Amino acid sequence: MNNTTKIKIAIPLAEGKLCMHFGHCETFALVDVDLEQRKILSRKDLVPPPHEPGLLPRWLAEQGAEQILAGGMGQRAQGLFAEQNIKVTVGAPAETPEALIGHFLAGTLQAGVNVCDH
Repeated sequence: MNNTTKIKIAIPLAEGKLCMHFGHCETFALVDVDLEQRKILSRKDLVPPPHEPGLLPRWLAEQGAEQILAGGMGQRAQGLFAEQNIKVTVGAPAETPEALIGHFLAGTLQAGVNVCDH
């Protein structure tokens, strides 16, 4: 099995949809995706540890996340994710993880304005 076509995407959620403020989400959807077949392989939702600066990048790296789809995220947080080799896409709309990943795989995810101002 060739693992280069598979990635794990993390999406911060509140009430089942993308949480616009990254650090204040209720859960993270961790979704295994096959890029070649453009399909979702599995999803698990995890409650993150209590929010403190610098903790989520390490925690998500430990979970195997390689890509994050977010509504907004501060520049410092984006830098911390880069240090963990996790790519970040900001400005995503408040949709379900399945809808967001569908857009991501189709190349139609509109990365918009970063709604986070710090």
